[in-house]
Amino acid sequence: MDENTIQKINEIVEAQRSYFHEGHTLDVKFRKQMLKRFLGAFECWEGKLCDALWTDLHKSYEEAYLTEISIVKAEIKTHIKKLNQWAKRESVYTPLKLFPSRSFIVKEPLGNALIIAPWNYPVQLLLNPLVGAISSGCTTVLKPSPYVPNVSKVIEEMISETFAKEYISVVQGHRDVNTALLDMRWDIIFFTGSPALAKTVMGKASNHLTPVVLELGGKSPCIIDKSADIKVAARRVAWGKTLNCGQTCIAPDYVLIHKDVKESFVKAFAEEVKNLHGEDVKADKHYVRLVNDKAFERVTNYIKDSTVLYGGTYDADIRFIEPTLLDNPALDAPVMMEEIFGPVLPVVTLEGGKPFLETVTEFVTQREKPLALYYFGDEADGWKVISKTSSGGGCINDVIMHIANEHVPFGGVGNSGMGRYHGKDSFDAFSHTRSIISTGTWIDLPFRYMPYKMFSLVKRIL
Repeated sequence: MDENTIQKINEIVEAQRSYFHEGHTLDVKFRKQMLKRFLGAFECWEGKLCDALWTDLHKSYEEAYLTEISIVKAEIKTHIKKLNQWAKRESVYTPLKLFPSRSFIVKEPLGNALIIAPWNYPVQLLLNPLVGAISSGCTTVLKPSPYVPNVSKVIEEMISETFAKEYISVVQGHRDVNTALLDMRWDIIFFTGSPALAKTVMGKASNHLTPVVLELGGKSPCIIDKSADIKVAARRVAWGKTLNCGQTCIAPDYVLIHKDVKESFVKAFAEEVKNLHGEDVKADKHYVRLVNDKAFERVTNYIKDSTVLYGGTYDADIRFIEPTLLDNPALDAPVMMEEIFGPVLPVVTLEGGKPFLETVTEFVTQREKPLALYYFGDEADGWKVISKTSSGGGCINDVIMHIANEHVPFGGVGNSGMGRYHGKDSFDAFSHTRSIISTGTWIDLPFRYMPYKMFSLVKRIL
């Protein structure tokens, strides 16, 4: 990276720091105005964003709208509607021991924010956090992924046309640019990506004690019990695994299935793939491609090293991989140790003398905490599994859909991340919750002062 790039980044960061300290973003009316401007711009640029998603990822307009555009639009609208309520100074109960004081909770912006996003949902995962930064009153530097250059370029053009660069700006580049950005001092860093890269982000942030929100991934299990509606389970799992060609951080990463329903699930999965994508999946406009040759090679190696239950074909020229089920791979095989991020799904049948629910909960809890957990079967049993495991979020008798509700938080736990966002949680993520005590001067009780007269009475009050 050349000196001109470093100088440009420094100028942007310093300008944003000055802009924030001058108080431009503090007024809630200003923030709502910016949210409305953002919504208007987003709607104007929707077509160009979708065209770029098709170019970079072969993502159809319908899928782009459902998984990217609609989610950001819903988030902006929620913040416009709720911002006054969220930002309002809150009066809280004050105990007698603090008389004559009143107690308040005040929300204030953390300051200068850095948002780093990945390539798999390059619009949603960059711009959804930005909504929280705007509503909380932060300035923001956005760092999109270089692996989706057309999307990143359109986003930069949209942001530069919509906002002053000293308020919100886009910085392009590869990992050397990420390194330069992370070496700088920020008031909050919001990172979406892999756990491995998150450790670098967290290490850099620790140099300045900068708070971080880490939205990561991991191996999200999909449990299919014998009480499941197999046809519905197969349809929803096939949809969740082929959405964005499996390049989704909360895609089902492996199936733990009851032996009595394995054969029927595999058959139903094959049928549902045809229902979703037609007889020739490769020809379906709604079937996304792998992002680059490196990702294609990594995912096809999983197929080459395993026994295929269904699918297994691929075409390197267009980075196409057919939806594929793998049969009981070794638990220490790469496909069972690494996040797959592709349309390949290991199907694991757990044998042993223990009841199925006990076996699967042991299997899940012996591994890193996943970003999502899915259970298909009787709802009561699903709640039992949830109570005995930990994950960022999840679904009973569904997959992925918990991310679609902007009124519930989204985030990881342990190896799958820290912090959460969406709706009020996005506002809170970029805000500092400040406690303020306001004490009257019309009386000054002597009990707290040395030499602590009437201490026996004070003890009773406390």
